[in-house]
Amino acid sequence: MFNGVHEDRLREECGVIGIFNRDEKHLAKQLYYGLYALQHRGQESAGIATTDGKQTRCHKGMGLVPEVFNEEDLKRLPGTIGIGHVRYSTAGESQAVNAQPLVAKYRGGSIALAHNGNLVNAALLRKKLEEDGVIFQTTIDSEVIVNLIARYSRDGIVEAIERTMDLIKGAYALVMMTDKSLIGVRDPLGLRPLCLGKKDEGYVLASESCALETIGATLIRDIEPGEMVLINGDQVESHRIAKEKSRASCIFEYVYFARPDSQIDGVHVYEARIETGKMLAKEHPVEADIVIAVPDSSIAAALGYSKASGIPFVEGLIKNRYVGRTFIQPDQATREAAVNLKLSPVRSNIQGKRIILVDDSIVRGTTSQRIVRMLKNAGAKEVHMRISSPPVAYSCYFGIDTPDREKLVGATHTVDEICRKIGADSLRYISVEGLVQATGLPKEHFCLACFNGRYPIEVPESSNEKMFKRWEGDGNA
Repeated sequence: MFNGVHEDRLREECGVIGIFNRDEKHLAKQLYYGLYALQHRGQESAGIATTDGKQTRCHKGMGLVPEVFNEEDLKRLPGTIGIGHVRYSTAGESQAVNAQPLVAKYRGGSIALAHNGNLVNAALLRKKLEEDGVIFQTTIDSEVIVNLIARYSRDGIVEAIERTMDLIKGAYALVMMTDKSLIGVRDPLGLRPLCLGKKDEGYVLASESCALETIGATLIRDIEPGEMVLINGDQVESHRIAKEKSRASCIFEYVYFARPDSQIDGVHVYEARIETGKMLAKEHPVEADIVIAVPDSSIAAALGYSKASGIPFVEGLIKNRYVGRTFIQPDQATREAAVNLKLSPVRSNIQGKRIILVDDSIVRGTTSQRIVRMLKNAGAKEVHMRISSPPVAYSCYFGIDTPDREKLVGATHTVDEICRKIGADSLRYISVEGLVQATGLPKEHFCLACFNGRYPIEVPESSNEKMFKRWEGDGNA
């Protein structure tokens, strides 16, 4: 999924939202606006499912939120409970059949599910279910979760989710609805974020708190790792289903994925990025005239670098926010054109200047190379690149789309070699310790596998059949 100008970026996972609201009239619109606020987490497809307790309705499709929904679509989605999803595919092809939410019938009625994350044992679970006669309609691991919940629903939804969580391994923030309840689940390591908010007489679940702000809800708290919340009217039940000795929240939420106005696990993302920039300046100072950012995700880190160094921050690159999604054929000329379409240098600000260019990450190095060349062609005297994350040297298996390891420049080149490859006058990355310190949370809080290869769960998926010892004797849904 690394086409055109997007080829040198880690791609977001997905965004989920759920609302229990007694006001049927405005439910679909609230979900729509909430998804709009989460659009940065996925731009391939969008969907909303709602229920009035008797009938479940769903509308979804390929494209951005305003491309998938119009006023009439929202009017056809009445109800008091609803969930929504924006998707960037990390497991399963990018096609309409894989759009979420997924809606299914089971012995308890209807269930709809929206999933952010990735299971490392999805293929193994899917194989077992297919051997038991289950027919799949999609190629995504989220359908495995739906089928497992339906399979174990005989003893109620809480028991079904508990048994499902005992089998699935990987990253997941789930928002689900039955005919009567809204449900949120976070994986035992807390790899993916999920929070709870309050609005009027209802409750909201969302990947990020920015979605709560958009619809006028107030953040209550983050869902804890291994926790399930069951919302039914004014009642919010908490069930601690699974508990790990450690947690492993994705640190890239603070580097790049989350919107800067969000708060995740008690930390304000914008402030964490400012502190990251300050730490970067402390670790890797350099004489220069100005600090600029690769917009938009690196602006806060660049401001932090400027504050700590005393070197003024100016706009050196302007992002064209009206380009939208670009699917460019992978040849040199069109890739170059795609970068020029997305970013333009402010020549009057950079000509003759020694520049500190702050970016959040380097994946393959190709886009960084083009940006450095663009700045030098516009008259920059020197370009010193500073990266607000350590080198990405290992692939992610938990819902972030990274290339194979041999295509990660951080895995195949030294820092000096990357510097020469991209044509910068110097290149430095923040240390792992510096990045963690900038968040204000302990190192044990995070998954740092993309930097050090120490995965919190065994990967790639194991063929170990022991996990199915509980399966024998289970009935079908």
